[in-house]
Amino acid sequence: MSKIILDLCGGTGSWSKPYKDAGYDVRLITLPNNDVRTYEPPKDVYGILAAPPCTEFSIAKNHKLKRDLDAGMEIVNACLSIIKKCDPVFWAIENPVGLLRFFLWKPNYTFQPWEFGDGWCKRTLLWGKFNNPIKKVKRWEDCPKIEGLYIRPGRGKPSIAFNHKNHARFIRQFDGYEITDDAMFRAITPPGFAKAFFNSNNEGI
Repeated sequence: MSKIILDLCGGTGSWSKPYKDAGYDVRLITLPNNDVRTYEPPKDVYGILAAPPCTEFSIAKNHKLKRDLDAGMEIVNACLSIIKKCDPVFWAIENPVGLLRFFLWKPNYTFQPWEFGDGWCKRTLLWGKFNNPIKKVKRWEDCPKIEGLYIRPGRGKPSIAFNHKNHARFIRQFDGYEITDDAMFRAITPPGFAKAFFNSNNEGI
């Protein structure tokens, strides 16, 4: 049997795609079909990838909008509960830099998409038990650029951390994903990072 990978709150499944492509038994546990708060995991789970929604933790959230941190942590805690039940070989929780770092322990790993060859910015944190993916680009200047990406005034690099003009330009980067709204678009795991994470946390099936 193939080793089981749980992709919690995985949206399009972009983080677990390299595992699926390699023949792992990837199970996408994401709304609307599956809710991590009620999900009962199978036995013998090999790895868990968790990307709980960052909406309530985002520093980009309009300060005039009320946050519901309890609701945000309910999802995070549900992911942690599944991880505890499964005790997998590796596991990771991902979230952009935001308030979640004040509710969990010090992140194990920090990265920018461009450090893996994906030409945009979205500083992201990882918590968990995993082998660190190997960054391949040390300077933004050496990262392959995506022509035509919008850069906000006063910024030197494009970002997809919140709603703006890059949605349509990015669609071509993610062929095969059913992107239905901006939130799903922004939540996509950078493919270069996803592949590097797989390479560092793959013992074969």
